Amino acid sequence: MYVCEFKVKACADQHQAIDEAIRTAQFIRNKCLRLWMDVRGTGKAEMSAYCAVLAAKFPFVKTLNSMARQASAERAWAAVSRFYDNCKKGIRPVGHPKFKKDARSVEYKTTGWKLLDPKHIQFTDGKGIGRLKLIGTWDLARVPKELIKRVRLMRRADGYYCQFLLGIEYRPKVPKTGEAIGLDVGLESFYTDSSGHKEPNPCFLRKGEEQLKLLQRRVSRKQKGSSNRCKARQRLARHHLKISRRREEHAKRLARSVILSNDWVFYENLQVRNLIRNHCLAKSIADASWYQFRKWIEYFAWKFGKVAWPVNPAYTSQDCHHCGNRVVKALSTRTHRCKCGTVIDRDENAALNILSRGIEQYRRAAGN
Repeated sequence: MYVCEFKVKACADQHQAIDEAIRTAQFIRNKCLRLWMDVRGTGKAEMSAYCAVLAAKFPFVKTLNSMARQASAERAWAAVSRFYDNCKKGIRPVGHPKFKKDARSVEYKTTGWKLLDPKHIQFTDGKGIGRLKLIGTWDLARVPKELIKRVRLMRRADGYYCQFLLGIEYRPKVPKTGEAIGLDVGLESFYTDSSGHKEPNPCFLRKGEEQLKLLQRRVSRKQKGSSNRCKARQRLARHHLKISRRREEHAKRLARSVILSNDWVFYENLQVRNLIRNHCLAKSIADASWYQFRKWIEYFAWKFGKVAWPVNPAYTSQDCHHCGNRVVKALSTRTHRCKCGTVIDRDENAALNILSRGIEQYRRAAGN
């Protein structure tokens, strides 16, 4: 689906109504998950039917729109089905479904809301959210109402947002370049490609740590339960959100540029979850946002009709791209020197290996 996001302008009473709707959706999800744990053989249909039982038993559940209740049950089933898939594929950890304690969104389907005009929406269920003003640049006037499949209200550190999930597929045609590239991500530079270009690592978290420490100290000095502590926590959360948005936008911009410049992009198939277990490098790896970069690479490759191919990163830094000889080196050694006479940057050597392996694997898979 295609997602359009707006910021919501509302009064304090409407904020409380949105929070109540979010808490109700969380309650339904947790109850459906408890049903799955207690009753053997519970599936998606049983969870959906259980929503009517909860509405009859709890008045505050009945005030939430019926399709919003169904969407909350679907969220519970999504966690269960993902757990089943991980068990079948042998993925560890399997990701056992957990109860939500701080949900931040509620989702409506095709009822419970009414789009008054491109900049105003009204929620018509019993929660009392009412009419909300939408702040953003998306033009919903050109979108038929039947294409709006879902509406989601979200709470973030800097306010409330409304997302419209459109049932359209936007895949523009872009000219082919005939280029192929291999990418090696790192910490000294964000990535090094097979042509030798190094993209600097912005280190957003490292640069914002001083301000984070200051805001965290202010939170710790406030009395627990006081309004001043609540305000200090909100300021800290907004700064964390600002850093995460910078990181996300940086990864998105680079991924789009790489995909538009190349027809085949080969990248490392890294298991970031395992890499951050190294306590010496965990913060730097998390700040580099390798997974976000990979996610956007795959998305833009699908959107623009390009090829994004993961490559096993084993020994890409050790093997010589010229002769294939394996030169074992420590992580601190940044230059690859081989007995064949090749002297090249370590990351560039890895990117060239990723490119050659990726082309070979892709040709084998494509039968050409």
